Amino acid sequence: MAPVEPNNGGSASGGATRDQTSVKVPSKDPKKKDEKKDEDLSEEDLALKQQLELYVERVQDSDPGLQKVALESMRKEIRTATSSMTSVPKPLKFLRPHYGTLQTHYEKMEDSDLKKLLADILSVLALTMSPEGERESLKYRLLGSDGDIGSWGHEYVRNLAGEIAQEYAKRQSEEAQIDDLMELVVQIVAFHMKHNAEPEAVDLLMEVEDLDLLVEHVDSANYKRTCLYLTSSAKYLPGPDDMLVLDIAHSIYMKFEEYPRALQIALYLHNLQYVKQLFQCCNDPLMRRQFCFILARHGVTFELDEDMCAEDEEREALQEIINNTKLNEGYLTLARDIEVMEPKSPEDIYKAHLIDGRGSGGGTVDSARQNLAATFVNAFVNAGFGQDKLMTVPSEASSGGASTSWLFKNKEHGKASAAASLGMILLWDVDSGLAQLDKYFHSTDTHVIAGALLGVGIVNCNVQNECDPALALLADYVDKEDSSIKIGAIMGLGLAYAGSQNEQVRSALMPLLGDGKSSLDVIAFTAISLGLVYTGSCNEEVAQAIIFALMDRSESELGDPLARFLPLGLGLLYLGKEESVEATAEVSKTFNEKIRKHCDMTLLSCAYAGTGNVLKVQHFLGQCAQHLEKGETYQGPAVLGIAMVAMAEELGLEMAIRSLEHLLQYGEQNIRRAVPLALGLLCISNPKAQHDADAEVAMAAIISLGLIGAGTNNARIAGMLRNLSSYYYKDASLLFCVRIAQGLVHLGKGLLTLSPYHSERFLLSPTALAGLVILLHACLDMKAIILGKYHYVLYFLVLAMQPRMLMTVDENLKPLSVPVRVGQAVDVVGQAGRPKTITGFQTHSTPVLLSAGDRAELATEKYIPLSPILEGFVILKENPEYKEDN
Repeated sequence: MAPVEPNNGGSASGGATRDQTSVKVPSKDPKKKDEKKDEDLSEEDLALKQQLELYVERVQDSDPGLQKVALESMRKEIRTATSSMTSVPKPLKFLRPHYGTLQTHYEKMEDSDLKKLLADILSVLALTMSPEGERESLKYRLLGSDGDIGSWGHEYVRNLAGEIAQEYAKRQSEEAQIDDLMELVVQIVAFHMKHNAEPEAVDLLMEVEDLDLLVEHVDSANYKRTCLYLTSSAKYLPGPDDMLVLDIAHSIYMKFEEYPRALQIALYLHNLQYVKQLFQCCNDPLMRRQFCFILARHGVTFELDEDMCAEDEEREALQEIINNTKLNEGYLTLARDIEVMEPKSPEDIYKAHLIDGRGSGGGTVDSARQNLAATFVNAFVNAGFGQDKLMTVPSEASSGGASTSWLFKNKEHGKASAAASLGMILLWDVDSGLAQLDKYFHSTDTHVIAGALLGVGIVNCNVQNECDPALALLADYVDKEDSSIKIGAIMGLGLAYAGSQNEQVRSALMPLLGDGKSSLDVIAFTAISLGLVYTGSCNEEVAQAIIFALMDRSESELGDPLARFLPLGLGLLYLGKEESVEATAEVSKTFNEKIRKHCDMTLLSCAYAGTGNVLKVQHFLGQCAQHLEKGETYQGPAVLGIAMVAMAEELGLEMAIRSLEHLLQYGEQNIRRAVPLALGLLCISNPKAQHDADAEVAMAAIISLGLIGAGTNNARIAGMLRNLSSYYYKDASLLFCVRIAQGLVHLGKGLLTLSPYHSERFLLSPTALAGLVILLHACLDMKAIILGKYHYVLYFLVLAMQPRMLMTVDENLKPLSVPVRVGQAVDVVGQAGRPKTITGFQTHSTPVLLSAGDRAELATEKYIPLSPILEGFVILKENPEYKEDN
């Protein structure tokens, strides 16, 4: 191929737009230019140029035989010409001056096969010649012969696809016929799918709104890449297109029996009908167990029936997995493997000896506030381990011994949190948890009983049990006179049955909302618990009950920070349900103006949580720009709303972090308080970004440092918190916050995460998000709630606590240790070939811990994992084709 000449006037490689603008008509005086050009050309180019000019003359000849020979030779020249990325193929370049001549001749020709042949050639020439926006390439393509379009090359097909998209939009607006376009589309899609350009095929079909075509064209070689592109692009599409795209991906996965991926999409779409179909289609008992592990991790309450699984024994075994009964066992196996079973005391976490100077001696040794902080730290750090150094110490000589003695180092309502902390330590272990909590039920102290009730809820959180012990224990206490006992029972039910839509819980709690005698705090917690039990269900009856309760509140009650839990309970009913919230949002506009805007923001932020809806983020940012009268509180929920909506995908997340930093610099006080909390939600259990705020914002900032570092043992955050603890040693409230944050960073000794996302950040667990949102809303007014007597709100985090582990098990669900590579996940959407999905990996043997953004893959061929995503419990089956290398 001859060298590229400098004056080739544009290039053909730049897709549609650049091609069309390149050269419209040879400029100035063509004769002079041609002579100059001829001198530059090499001999073979000159020969080719003259040859082509001869063809152009012959085409206009009157003899059809000559015409045919000329056209076919011309076609052969164009097809066989090669081009580089920077130059136009030679024949196209030399034919450029003759484009107009050929066009006019075409118009004169009679209809015949020859005319179609010429149309084909004109269509290709239009690639570099046609003026912008004329879509001539497409016009001549539709007039030409129906032959194979791929033979003219990739660039031509891509250009056509671009023109089809424009033409389709035009015809749709004019309501014209589109059948001829669709025939072309089918050809182009088939071509793209054969040539590893799945993203381009998908894009074209999205443009012409006919994704169903895709299902016919995918094959076993390209379905994975096609679906990866579909699921990744769904996040950036407006509704309802995004659901459509995922639906297509679901049908493709079902077609190729990639069941675990199909299950993920079904969960993303909240479509339990699809989940049922999966159990009906897939008869492999191991695969079904793997489904159950995925369902359990997502936190859906799902009942198997006889259609889905005929045999009773197998059905019970599967239901046990869905009920998460294996969670505690797997978690403790992990802990033993990593050798962290040894219980830790709060002092081990504070590491006071590392802080020099003031505050290290801890002047006030036994203050109630410090003991309360220690209670929480102890509960968070030893969560799920079943043993600690404060609550579960075996009784010394006398009966009652140490566990009760720690209990009574806390004052009044502090005892409730202390008793409940036992539930946290025995997390997910229902049998021994209830046995150990039992002793508190015989106490005479109402706060201890309240704590025990809450403890029962915590133990049963994310775990279902056949005989519903939580309901049996707690339902009787809901009607007791004492409000702290009531709240303990109410919150316990909310935690134990989150997301289950359990009718009995509803009938136990609903009467409290309409009861004129109930105090505000009882009503607030009832609303939250009902919101939890019916998370994302859009249940009308519950919604109405909460709305009426809101309307019945007096002016002074609405000013109370706890009143804000009512709109939040209402919002949880619509968590992630987008438009479904609109009717309720309309009703909320009739509320007392004190809470009207607050309610509106809370409802919107919940409804669009995890959707990544850009318009809603803009709406919330707009709310934050307004300057407020005194006493307005709605900007707090608006700031949290930014985080809740934008946490859906990485790009929006980074942009939201930037916007929040601006708010932190320029916002007013109540906005600045919420910003750290919003950052905490965006980076939960993922310590990459941290920012310090000034003193009034400090409490929120400290708590959110705890959330960002939750369960990571991150040394940098731990060091910052230690320094803060010596800085604030005189300020009890701030010190309390620092302690809580220290407890969170070492959550479960570093084995737990609070992130509501799982399955490579694809699925969002609604109950986990609900728990986090409740805590963040409570933190909008720290003094009244967390530093007041409702500190047990901190236990709502238990909804989001999950082991951040990869546990591989064999066919009998016994732990099986295999080598895996763990490294940073890499985004490979739309990349050619089979790129590596992780980078910078290390090889460990399972069970292993996964940090935020990590991905694992098996480092052995000996086993095949039944789930493509290695997280949580993964069942391995032996690879029949594996041969030991001797």
